Amino acid sequence: MTEKQADRPEVLHVETSDLRAALAAGWSDFTKAPLYGLFFAGVYVLGGWLLYGAFTTKGALWWTLPASAGFPILGPFVACGLYEVSRRIEAGERLDWRGVLGAIFRQKDRQIPSMAAVIVVFFLFWNFLAHMIFALFLGNAVMTNISNSLTVFATPAGLSMLVVGTAVGAIFSTLLFSLTVVSLPMLLAREVDFVTAMLTSFAVVRESPLVMLGWGALIAAASFAAMLPGFLGLFVVLPLFGHASWHLYRRAIAWDQP
Repeated sequence: MTEKQADRPEVLHVETSDLRAALAAGWSDFTKAPLYGLFFAGVYVLGGWLLYGAFTTKGALWWTLPASAGFPILGPFVACGLYEVSRRIEAGERLDWRGVLGAIFRQKDRQIPSMAAVIVVFFLFWNFLAHMIFALFLGNAVMTNISNSLTVFATPAGLSMLVVGTAVGAIFSTLLFSLTVVSLPMLLAREVDFVTAMLTSFAVVRESPLVMLGWGALIAAASFAAMLPGFLGLFVVLPLFGHASWHLYRRAIAWDQP
């Protein structure tokens, strides 16, 4: 059950010690209820395998974009499962599949779908910009199958495209991270509108920019490394950071009402 609405969330300063404490608490939650973490991580691992198959199977690229769009749509709901597990452990409530999955299902009538829509818009706009950047730098190049020949990226135009694309992607990723880092667990825990949640999340990053951006970089690096062994590392990394994100939210936000 979610907490009643409180009017004024207070943004607290976050230190590196808070990140370490959040990670320790996240690992504790994962080890206390590993099946939940493995289940929700499995959704991403299965999605990763499907996307990999789309990229490597001839003639299957046409559904890569809609399949990729499923991640920003389903991602917030899957993350809510991990937040709900951590919330129940913290509150001393009983853990059961019906309760956890029911909490996810109830989000369809709250603010999480609006957040998912915002994430989808970011995804689609970044996808459009990525194609535009590719066309701008490599549109006049001889058409080649980049999955079989990566030499095109070693050309001056290819290197320029990688630099610009990476810079633009970093800006988009930073903005999206700033708007969602605590807004998603907040929407699970409180009856607030998604705009308030996003603004509060942005305020958390603005209050402690180096620490919070370091947190985002750590998540990105760990997630990238976890994908290398056939996405199998995500079975550990995603539950760890999912649970830890709940505890970081609890350390970054205080409410006038308990």
